[in-house]
This record gives sequence, structure tokens and C-alpha cells, in this order.
Amino acid sequence: MIKARYIPLVTALAMSLYMVSIMTFVITWVNTGMDQAFLHRWWRAFYIAWPVAFTLILIGAPRITRAIQRLKRDDTPR
Repeated sequence: MIKARYIPLVTALAMSLYMVSIMTFVITWVNTGMDQAFLHRWWRAFYIAWPVAFTLILIGAPRITRAIQRLKRDDTPR
């Protein structure tokens, strides 16, 4: 099991791997097509984009979560 203090790090890792894998795959495919060099181009896009996404999620997720929590509606009956 994962220790509680590592949850934000592991979450950022999982979210960034998931997001960057799919996004770079789709964008590379749309922009350059599928051919024999596709995986090379996709891998290059992935390894450039992943550290950026990981850092942004690690730093930004807690702030974004707090900002959205301030927008929530109070659903308690009156």
C-alpha cells in the first residue's frame, strides 16, 4: 500500500502518464499520420510533454482543488 504522504505524488504521476500518453498519441497521429516512424515521433512528444504535465499537476492540482471547493454549493436543507 502507499503511504498517505505519497498520495499527491503518485496521483500526479498516474494522472500525467494517463493524460500525456493519450494526448500525445492522438495529436501526433492527427498531425503526422500513422506510418513506420510514428512510434518514434510519439515517444519524442511524450518524453518532452510528460515532465511538464507532471510538474503542472503536482503544483497545480491542490490549488485548483481548493479553488473549486470554494465554488461548491451548500446543499444543506433550510
